[in-house]
Amino acid sequence: MKRLEITIRPDSLEKLKVLLNNYSIGGITVTSVMGCGTQRGDVTGELKGLKIPGMNLLPKVSAVVVVNDDSVEEILNIIHETCSTGKVGDGKVFVTDVVDVMRIRTGERGSKAL
Repeated sequence: MKRLEITIRPDSLEKLKVLLNNYSIGGITVTSVMGCGTQRGDVTGELKGLKIPGMNLLPKVSAVVVVNDDSVEEILNIIHETCSTGKVGDGKVFVTDVVDVMRIRTGERGSKAL
């Protein structure tokens, strides 16, 4: 199993929800976050006459899902096709291994718990 942490523009959330629903993803956790990538924004400050590059934090949405290994590549491709505007700030997907999962209500573990 893999955990996908998907950080995207807020206006891409509805498209992401539709595509995840089409893949019968069992659940999603969504959080409103602020952040920036390598572009850091245009903010520059000054401290004792020295220019200090700043960071412009932008509103983003972070969605977390856990999926079976065999569907990861297809889901990543669909996220790219659906959420990419081709502009800086579209977001990132972090993929990590999930060792185990347990559904608290039933005690089911592994893929059955998804």
